[in-house]
Order: sequence, then C-alpha cells, then structure tokens
Amino acid sequence: MLSLHTNRINDVAIIECKGRIVHSEAAFALRSAVTSQDDARLILLDLSEVLAIEGSGLGMLLFLRRWAHDHDIHLKLFNPHKSVSDRLEIANSMLDLQIVTPDEMQAILGNTHMRSAAQILHHWL
Repeated sequence: MLSLHTNRINDVAIIECKGRIVHSEAAFALRSAVTSQDDARLILLDLSEVLAIEGSGLGMLLFLRRWAHDHDIHLKLFNPHKSVSDRLEIANSMLDLQIVTPDEMQAILGNTHMRSAAQILHHWL
C-alpha cells in the first residue's frame, strides 16, 4: 500500500510517499498525485518512507519524467530509502532521474521564503 501527501510552497510541489510502489495500483496513485500538479515549476518526490519499488513503479517514474518534461516541469527525487536507492541506481541509466541532496533541498526550499518550507525541511533532516 502507498500513501501520498502533497505540500505546496508557491510553485514547488512536494509529494511525500510512504509505503511500497510495487503494484500497478500504487503506480497509478503516484501518477495521479504527480499529474495533478501540472501548474508546478518543480515536483519533488520524497521517497524517504518508500521501502520498496519494483517494475511498475520504475516504469511509472519513467512515464512521469517524460510527462514532467513535456509540461516544462522539473521532477526530482529526494532522500530515497536504501532499498529504493539501490533499485534506482540499477535502473537510472534508463530513467535519467535526478536525486537531490539535503543541501540542494535546503536551497530549493530556502528560496521560497516561507515558514512552512522550514517546517517541511525539518521533517526531512
């Protein structure tokens, strides 16, 4: 099961993912969450609480990367769990996804000049 929660800070959408992205149902839920943010400049997928990702999830990330590119949106991943990071590393030559560091995340959220950005960042660090 996958649960998703979205935070918006100006034109940055942060989608917190929790659970597993191993079945089509979870992949389609992720697609809905991401594609509903079509007015964002940047979409960050927080994968810190995703414990597993398999073929359908990796395929969906490939679809979402292309969708974001077609909509002039930057799609980036943040803080993937070790098991997810290992799977992404194997597939990343095909996926070409960007994984932001905590410093990059702080810079992104620091540019928003909002208190909620600090609260979200505190959650991750």
